[in-house]
Amino acid sequence: MAPRETYRGLERYRALPRLDDRPVWSVVCFFVDRQARREGATLGLLLAAVAYACSRGARIVEGYPVQPGPRLYTYMGSPSTFRKAGFRDVTPRGQARRVMRFTAE
Repeated sequence: MAPRETYRGLERYRALPRLDDRPVWSVVCFFVDRQARREGATLGLLLAAVAYACSRGARIVEGYPVQPGPRLYTYMGSPSTFRKAGFRDVTPRGQARRVMRFTAE
């Protein structure tokens, strides 16, 4: 969780181009111990990440969730978890990778 521009790989990643010029903080991955999975830990981490970003002045928090599946090496969160945390899908039409945003009021 940090301002998007601090993730150089993300800034270069063509599958997730910037949507606009507004400053965005990005949630890129979650690490949850196997014994704590399926108990709401990811949602709790996401809510804490949003609170942290907002306390640092973020107005927009962005995530790049994927549908749960066989990808064992990384976990970006599921779309349903992001929706539960108040994010909305802002994926541009035709873009394969999902983008979800939380906008602070």
